[in-house]
Amino acid sequence: MAEDKEPDLFVDPRQSPPREATRLSPLVRRLIAPNASPFTFNGTCTYILGQGAVAVLDPGPDETSHLDAILAAVAGETVATIVVTHTHRDHSALAGRLKQATGARIVGAAPFAPKGDGTGGLDSSHDRAYAPDAVLADGERFEGAGFTLEAVATPGHCANHLCFALGQEQALFSGDHVMAWSTSVIAPPDGSMGAYMASLDKVRAHGERIYWPGHGGPVTEPQRYVRALAHHRRQREVSILTALDAGAATIPELVARVYVGLDPKLVRAAGLSTLAHLEDLAERGIVAGEEADGAARWRRL
Repeated sequence: MAEDKEPDLFVDPRQSPPREATRLSPLVRRLIAPNASPFTFNGTCTYILGQGAVAVLDPGPDETSHLDAILAAVAGETVATIVVTHTHRDHSALAGRLKQATGARIVGAAPFAPKGDGTGGLDSSHDRAYAPDAVLADGERFEGAGFTLEAVATPGHCANHLCFALGQEQALFSGDHVMAWSTSVIAPPDGSMGAYMASLDKVRAHGERIYWPGHGGPVTEPQRYVRALAHHRRQREVSILTALDAGAATIPELVARVYVGLDPKLVRAAGLSTLAHLEDLAERGIVAGEEADGAARWRRL
């Protein structure tokens, strides 16, 4: 799920998405779900790994046409495992129906554990029905037929986010953590900017040569690109501090100053990411927030 587009920094791999499987590599095929939006680009990427006894990674939204497309793509094969990066509904909601259709096990991300009343940020976007057969811990490996996936815990976009490293092809399925077409929404309380930044450092150190994200085309220079993502976030932080110094104090005031010309459909997402930056800055002792007249107001320390 995306936050905003930076044309000068981020590559736009837009393409007309086929609704049948496309082979990306000897071990990887991709289908794109029919859920295009400002937050999902041209749809959620569902990946099929292996041959014969396959794994389906991020089955996608609960769309019957997408379920039919997955089953058509694996006709004559066995879906042994369903792998889930995180529990936003555009990634995991189809897992239960795919399991019913194939008998596959569901593995990967932990179920969503709300903080507070579970209604803030993007909490309402989580798939509360998701029920994995096994939760994979950081560094835990899943052995498929002819391939191995290693879980890489990458909290930030949401607390239960996992990436998956495919050792045989030096590839990383990066979910919504790293995408080539846009930055990711970091939405408190489940999302955390501090955790996200640490997770960027973590995947960069992992060393894969290509990323296959949850939306959009591949990240083909991941080391350079992840450095650019981290720099982008630090520049956003500077912009927020500059806006605070200029007198902006509320989230809407900060978004208006920092995200000039933003698509109105993305204003709420930008506000959530601004809050994530402010919370991170507060944890580091740089800003403070307080309630005034029913709204949070922020200031430099």
